[in-house]
Amino acid sequence: MEREKLDEREIPKILERFCERVRADAELGPVFAVVADWDEHLVRLSEFWSSVMLTTGRYKGNPVSMHMIHAERIRPEMFDRWLALWRLTTSEMLPQSLAIEMQAKATRIASRLSRAIHAEAPQAYSRQPAKAEEPCSPYRITSAFDEVSLPQALLQSHTLKPGTWGVIRVNDGAVKYRADGATQAIVLDRNRPGVVPPEVPHRLELTGPVNLQIEFYDRNPGIEIR
Repeated sequence: MEREKLDEREIPKILERFCERVRADAELGPVFAVVADWDEHLVRLSEFWSSVMLTTGRYKGNPVSMHMIHAERIRPEMFDRWLALWRLTTSEMLPQSLAIEMQAKATRIASRLSRAIHAEAPQAYSRQPAKAEEPCSPYRITSAFDEVSLPQALLQSHTLKPGTWGVIRVNDGAVKYRADGATQAIVLDRNRPGVVPPEVPHRLELTGPVNLQIEFYDRNPGIEIR
């Protein structure tokens, strides 16, 4: 089967929606207020992602040096928030295979920038791959659910099939994860993903507004519920 390819005309549309979310975000908005010309910024971002996804070579800048200028304003956890909004936007606007590809590249970019600025990778998105040459990537990511659209089956006791692992990624708000028989639920939020092992009865419990997605893996993704 031929690999699905990103239409370059979609890149500015994705970035425009993503930047709208970033500018409106309480955590990221103040940092990005340093951008004086958003039209020009979107052009540069489009060139960057054109180079990353389509190897066009249009971007000629140095993203690390550009971010180092504002290093004192950038906290490590901001990369996790940036990734959450990127995952939300790409999942909404792209076919699943392309969304996963762009999300994986964004994770590597965020890790590189975070290490350059803070000498550490984004916390919530750090992974321990099973093998160095075989990064552990999800084979499926659900669409984004909120407190209204979240399937009722997830609020009742259920299990993942043998060999399937799940990771609950909260983009906004919070949700409780409770394994059957556990006396205490674990609160998951954008800084605390949750891992669901195979064949473990569990359920989610709503606590208020939430936006989340679930990733599925064919092996342990190496993320611990902290």
